Amino acid sequence: MKRTILLLLVIAGFSLGLSAQSTYKTDPYHSSVNFKIKHLAISFVKGKFDKFEGTLTGNPSDPTTAKVSFTVETPSINTGVEARDNHLRSADFFEVEKYPTMSFKSTSVEMIDDKHFKLNGVLTIKDVSKPTTFMVTYGGLVKGEDGTNTVGFVAENTINRLDYNVSYDVTSGMIGKKVDITLYLEFKGQ
Repeated sequence: MKRTILLLLVIAGFSLGLSAQSTYKTDPYHSSVNFKIKHLAISFVKGKFDKFEGTLTGNPSDPTTAKVSFTVETPSINTGVEARDNHLRSADFFEVEKYPTMSFKSTSVEMIDDKHFKLNGVLTIKDVSKPTTFMVTYGGLVKGEDGTNTVGFVAENTINRLDYNVSYDVTSGMIGKKVDITLYLEFKGQ
């Protein structure tokens, strides 16, 4: 009996060692990058970015080891209104021809409890890079439909768009300054 338990512990330790520094990529079919911003001070406009990619390196069953890098293609902005999306792509907002991507690169992870943590890093939008923190809810690690390990998260943050030189309509108050960001993410093992 003792040998069986010892053998199981060795196998488990070997398996954990293999997954300790795994690489995971975003699953674009089960992930989304969303935002909302106040409009006319009475409601919100919601939108998303359709093209993005992210990499998670570390042991996904221990989020404190995570290193995350994430890139969003700014021309893929989608609010469901073509005229508004074209305006958001212009120099008034994202200047997508000059700045075709925005990015996030993690610097550290702070555990709050076993399902919640702070993901600290640097967010770059246009020509500005600033430290920021996403509040993350860890969804867990499972075998995906195709048999690969899949890990899930929800990441949330609120930024001031003016801090990133997205400064159209600063004085009239028609467009809010605070932008709520919510990412629903599944990463698949590579």
